Amino acid sequence: MMGGNMNKMMKQVQKMQQDMAKMQEELSSRTVESTAGGGAVKVVANGKQEIVSIAIKPEAVDPEDVEMLQDLILAAVNESLRKSQEMVSKEMSKLTGGLNIPGLF
Repeated sequence: MMGGNMNKMMKQVQKMQQDMAKMQEELSSRTVESTAGGGAVKVVANGKQEIVSIAIKPEAVDPEDVEMLQDLILAAVNESLRKSQEMVSKEMSKLTGGLNIPGLF
């Protein structure tokens, strides 16, 4: 009797792994966007926590204040990565039914 249950569980685990692989593929093509400095810096990240683009408005570039621009870029990048992680964990929890399975992501 135990063997049948184990088989069923293994099948469910395999299906979940396949679904997760498919989802990770989908998430890599989905993006989130963040801005800083009132839109002076715009950063786009994908679901793989990769930055895919950074746009900087010319007025944000002040040779006298490079530090401010660096701070804006840093803020927008960190916010994009945070949003990206949020999007991924939201999608993953749909898949796992809210189960937090260590080591899966």
